[in-house]
Amino acid sequence: MNYSTKKMNLLIFLFSIGSFCFSPLLGQTFQIRGRILDADTKEYLDGVSVTLRGTAFGEVSGSGGNFTIEKVLEDKYTLALTLPGYNKYEQVVKLNKNLDLGDLYLVKYGAEGSGAALQKTIRANNITNLFNDRPNMIGGNAVYGIPPEPKKLEGNYFLDTKWNTASLLLYRDQQLLEGFRVRYNIVSNMFELMEPENNLVSVMPGLRIQNFVFVDSTYKVPRYFVNGMDFKDEGAPIAGFFEVLVDGELPLMRRTMAVFKESNYNTALMVGNRNDQIIKRNIYYFLRGKDIYEMPSGRKKIFAVFGDSAKEMEEYTEKNAIDLKDPSGLFQLFTFYNSQFPGFRPIMSQLLDETN
Repeated sequence: MNYSTKKMNLLIFLFSIGSFCFSPLLGQTFQIRGRILDADTKEYLDGVSVTLRGTAFGEVSGSGGNFTIEKVLEDKYTLALTLPGYNKYEQVVKLNKNLDLGDLYLVKYGAEGSGAALQKTIRANNITNLFNDRPNMIGGNAVYGIPPEPKKLEGNYFLDTKWNTASLLLYRDQQLLEGFRVRYNIVSNMFELMEPENNLVSVMPGLRIQNFVFVDSTYKVPRYFVNGMDFKDEGAPIAGFFEVLVDGELPLMRRTMAVFKESNYNTALMVGNRNDQIIKRNIYYFLRGKDIYEMPSGRKKIFAVFGDSAKEMEEYTEKNAIDLKDPSGLFQLFTFYNSQFPGFRPIMSQLLDETN
């Protein structure tokens, strides 16, 4: 046996020993599967890029929107779904068994309630990524070799960024989901649900939920929301949820909207707002039957809402020095009106209004 043959045999032996020693360290592997749909049309989406962020694992959804990622080691991952024309979707998954994520929904740019805001948000995120990827700004637009700080996106699209314990009533079979921690995205009209035991996060479109109650994480009081699809604004149902502030004969409702405000920073003068902003604002409504109306401005128009009781409401307002320009004034006025009818029960004792 010559030297080359001996050397080859030794390498084969060492490789075999190495494989035997290290293969148990690799651990057990599992698979992740799911199906991707358009949140609006419910059509299956193929060609979606499915990756586990920060790893080499990836797949593209095939026919019927299905995808399967094989031989993934046990760990915690961030699943990312991307498809041109759609908002990026991410979900944290903890893998310790074969995982079927079921239906996952992508929201198309310009979907109901988003307009250009979502697209601008994603452009802002892309700008941030660009600066991170090219810190020296080679080929970029730098002044005296020092790159300008990239603008950021301030704010978020969630009704409440905290995970609140909630109960959700579904339209289908009036099924009640309890024990979940929930966040609601105002713009996409999507709910993120965190399971109580394993902290897995799934998503559910708002159109499946009739109403929900969550315990406010700050004030520790229940807050009640109903689906706008059950109401009509000029004869048409509304996408999104309304919070019931005062229930009764003439309910007072509130809807939180997210408004995108683009940066107005002037580089030459160094004045203005450097970052894009998402600003949340509340709009107040009253409900008459199934028809919902935005609260008018002006004292006389507000009193007219109460019909035959307009004079009484005006006297009550003057006697108690109520400021109707302040939302808490409206809350006080509607509480007084509805308390005059049998069976009235207040939902909350004070108005919670901290949205800017």
